[in-house]
Amino acid sequence: MSQSVCILGVTGSIGQSTLKILQQHSEKYSVFAVTAHSRILELVEICKQYRPKIVVVPSNKVDELKQYFQNQNLKNIEILSGEAGLIAVAEHTDVDVVMAAIVGAAGLLPTLAAVKAGKRVLLANKEALVMSGELMMQAAHDYHAELLPVDSEHNAIFQCLPQNYFQTERNGQPKQGVSRILLTASGGPFLNHSFEQLQRVTPAQACKHPNWSMGQKISVDSATLMNKGLELIEACHLFAISEQFVTVVVHPQSIIHSMVQYVDGSTLAQMGNPDMCTPIAHALAWPDRIQTHVPALDLFMNQHLDFQEPDTTRFPALKLARQAMQSGGLAPAILNAANEIAVAAFLKNKIGFTEIPQVVEQTLNQVESGIAESIDLILQADQVARSVAQQIVINKGN
Repeated sequence: MSQSVCILGVTGSIGQSTLKILQQHSEKYSVFAVTAHSRILELVEICKQYRPKIVVVPSNKVDELKQYFQNQNLKNIEILSGEAGLIAVAEHTDVDVVMAAIVGAAGLLPTLAAVKAGKRVLLANKEALVMSGELMMQAAHDYHAELLPVDSEHNAIFQCLPQNYFQTERNGQPKQGVSRILLTASGGPFLNHSFEQLQRVTPAQACKHPNWSMGQKISVDSATLMNKGLELIEACHLFAISEQFVTVVVHPQSIIHSMVQYVDGSTLAQMGNPDMCTPIAHALAWPDRIQTHVPALDLFMNQHLDFQEPDTTRFPALKLARQAMQSGGLAPAILNAANEIAVAAFLKNKIGFTEIPQVVEQTLNQVESGIAESIDLILQADQVARSVAQQIVINKGN
C-alpha cells in the first residue's frame, strides 16, 4: 500500500530531492500535501505534476496562487495558509510521512505538530531540534512518532549506531558500546582563508559551497561553521549524548558523512557521494532500502580522504554553539535566533562575514537564558533574541 507524504518546504533543495525519490518510487509513495513560502511559480509546476490534495502558502500569496490554479485549470486542490495551514497538513490524518524541510525557526511548530500526531517525521529542519530539543524528543517518545534524521551527518550516525541504541535510557552517557560520535564538517568554502581574508568575504562567495548544492541560509552557516554547531546540538538531542562525547572533524571531501567510535576500538563510518537523495531515501524506506539515482562511491576516484581539527579562532561560531549546548535551557534557541538575524543581515550586506558570530555572541550575553519548559517560553526567547540581535546589527552599521 502506498504511503502519503507531506513535504513542508517543497520548493527548497531538500523538497526537490524528496520529489525525485517519490517520483522514482511512485508505486510506494504519493504526494498528499506540499507547502511553499515565496516561489509560487515553482509551486504551481509541482502541483501540475504531482497533484497534491492540499497546498499551503503564506496568507498574502493565496490570491496569486488561486489565480494561477484557475489559469492552469488545476481543480480540487485545497489551499490553506499561514502557520495554521502548516500545522493542519503536518498533523493531517491522511498523512503517513512528513518531510520537515522548512528552513529556520518557522519549521518548529509544524514539525512538533507532526511529532505529536505520531507521524514518521523526516527531520531536515535542524533548527526545530536546536530550539526545542528536549521537548521535541519527549513528544516523539510520548506520541510514538518516528523521528528520523535526514541531515547527511545525522543520518550517517543513525546508520552507524547499533539497532538497540534507542531502547536504552536517555541520560547523556554513551551506551551500547558506543564511546564517541565523530561529526564531519566539510569546512566550507573558506577553510584555508586567513582572518583578514574572511573579513572581505562577500555573500556570493559564502553561498558557493564546494560540495553541496544548498539554500543561501544553510550555505552561509556552512561557511561560518555555525551549521556544524547547530548539528552538534541536534546530534546531542537525537542520540541522547552529552556534547563532550561529540567531536567535530573537518573532512573537506565530504565522502565520509560521519562516524561512530566504539569501546573496542572500532570506528564505523558511513560513506557516499555528497547527494541528499541518499539520506532522504534511507529515512523514507527505513528499515528497508530503496534505489536512488545516486551512483555508488568510486573509491579509485576518491583516493584521498583528509581530516583536521576545526579552527575555532577563525570560526568561533562552532565554539558558541558548543557553549550554548553546555548552558542548555533557552541558550540554543537564543543562539539560533541571533544567527538567523545575523545571516540575513550579512546577505543584505549590512554586516561583514566575521561579524556574524559577533552578533550571536553579543546576543547570547544580553538575553537571559532560562529553562526551556514550554514551547511558548522558547518562542518568547526566540522573539526577544531576534530584536536584540537586530539592534546589534543596526549599531554595527552606524
